[in-house]
Amino acid sequence: MEQKRPDAVQKVGIIGAGQMGNGIAHVFAVAGYDVVLSDLTQELADEGLVKIKASLQRSVDKEKMTKDEAAQALARVSAVSSLDDIANTDLVIEAATENEQIKRQIFEELCPKLPEHTILSSNTSSISITRLASYTDRPERFMGLHFMNPVPVMQLVELIRGIATNEDTFQVFKQVTDSLNKVTANSEDFPAFIVNRILLPMINEAVYTLYEGVGSVEAIDTALKLGANHPMGPLELADFIGLDTCLSAMQVLFEGLADSKYRPCPLLVKYVEAGWIGKKVGRGFYDYRGEFPVPTR
Repeated sequence: MEQKRPDAVQKVGIIGAGQMGNGIAHVFAVAGYDVVLSDLTQELADEGLVKIKASLQRSVDKEKMTKDEAAQALARVSAVSSLDDIANTDLVIEAATENEQIKRQIFEELCPKLPEHTILSSNTSSISITRLASYTDRPERFMGLHFMNPVPVMQLVELIRGIATNEDTFQVFKQVTDSLNKVTANSEDFPAFIVNRILLPMINEAVYTLYEGVGSVEAIDTALKLGANHPMGPLELADFIGLDTCLSAMQVLFEGLADSKYRPCPLLVKYVEAGWIGKKVGRGFYDYRGEFPVPTR
């Protein structure tokens, strides 16, 4: 059943046109919102738009929407390269790289450009919402809106209130996510929230299992797929998420909770140091440069 869009939100700004940002733009455009998709350069923003077009075409091919509906959705998205172009929006979602200092710089630069009514959010998968909100001029109108990857396919959105988030802001974000036909889970503002608090230590433990020689990449992934009925093995999933993102989330958990069980596996650190950060660069726990993925260990 199609949900009604809240009157308070007509135009949405999304900062970051990468894997998460273009997926978020896709679902908002399909739901009828006008979307401004921003990145550091026009080329990066345009690449995000190309990926949205391809994603919409897949929906057409699967008969989930018509060609006209896809064309209308694409027409609602504009790609820009300046935060100035985000200014005239009702809601902003920051979907930049999982680095707190980068996010802080974005919010400090963005806030003076925004009208007073604009509400803010971050798609961070692990960083404190309360702390991110403190970098803005409107912490009471800021909260976490954590989409899952790939955004057009995954049903869940985590809603995370910071200490200062007011009830009106929460209700608008709840209405917005409902209008996207997503299912929400409310999380308290603790490191990595719900999904990654559970998922990332499992991935980290899989890397330890590889590191300690308990099993090969292939054996570990096969064991979890067939033994726990997971659709994707943990190392394959880590490659899909990005090993840099996995490491960042584990560091947030380790530093935020001060428990040794969250210590990032040294092998995960080494892969990130090597630049082998997963599918997006062609190599991680698998090498994706050939016809079929091949385990790298």
